[in-house]
Amino acid sequence: MSRKYSLRASSHINNLRQAYALLLLGIVCLALAWLLHPSTRDYPIGVLVFGIGMLIASILNPYRLVSASLITTLLGIAVFLAFKPLIPGDQVLAYYILAIGLALLGIALMARRGYIKAGAVTPGLLVIGVGIIEYLLTAGYTPSWFVPFMLSLWLPGVGLLVLGVIYLATSGRV
Repeated sequence: MSRKYSLRASSHINNLRQAYALLLLGIVCLALAWLLHPSTRDYPIGVLVFGIGMLIASILNPYRLVSASLITTLLGIAVFLAFKPLIPGDQVLAYYILAIGLALLGIALMARRGYIKAGAVTPGLLVIGVGIIEYLLTAGYTPSWFVPFMLSLWLPGVGLLVLGVIYLATSGRV
């Protein structure tokens, strides 16, 4: 006998699965950051792992978090290349702009397929956030612990855990 679930019930289940995946990934990243203490000079992977964690969670529910995960992952690649350093320092801005452009193209394709609605503001807010962070970094207004935190596994651990708690609280009831 087959069971029929309403669209709202399946959406609620997908939201819960995504929230639990975010929580699990956050706990794993925090455990790895605490146990391994990888050098941020050798492994500047914080932003990249944060984006990949969100991308993994967005597979479970592509209607939530997919635009943020795409732009964060591509910016994480640019950050990794800049801090490794695999690209010259005078080309960092070009790589950031390229990453943002590729992310916006991906977001446009996802909007065509119906995963993102036309009024999505997350990509714009993320680009503004990156711009503010870059300004504060170049002006020297960030604390000394900020860059090592952003490049370490503590960022994805805390970020994914916070997103998981928020998505769990807002998953709604059937």
